[in-house]
Amino acid sequence: MRTTTRIASSLLVAALLAAGMPAMAQEARKVAPEQLFNDWVLLNRDVSVDVPNSGVNIYKPSCVAVTYLIDTDGVPLNVQVAKLAPPSDLGKAAVSAVSNFRYGPSLGNKNHTPVATYYIVPFNAPDDPARRAQLMAPCKLPGYGEA
Repeated sequence: MRTTTRIASSLLVAALLAAGMPAMAQEARKVAPEQLFNDWVLLNRDVSVDVPNSGVNIYKPSCVAVTYLIDTDGVPLNVQVAKLAPPSDLGKAAVSAVSNFRYGPSLGNKNHTPVATYYIVPFNAPDDPARRAQLMAPCKLPGYGEA
């Protein structure tokens, strides 16, 4: 009888933990990339990315919007492609790049509060800031609390 009680208690605890995890992820405040500095600071701006040698539109100027959750330890979780413009085979490379980002909490985020955000990864982008902004505009995602 004692074994049954322990197993039942363990299953109850596991179920409660599992039920709480998705709720935590759903409750993360969505923060626009331009406002992220209020919560988290990107520590490594240069990351290695393996870009495929061949594929659809891999040599054309393009952007990939990648969504993710910055966890309490500053590591991106649930990294996913949200948008490709134009459609290409560069999604995996963008996910790889963002997965390697590391963040430190800003002075205003002493509790290391997780946030949901996105990053636009440019590929073959022009150096001219105006043309670069024009290229990346289609990858901007709505609903992230833009100021």
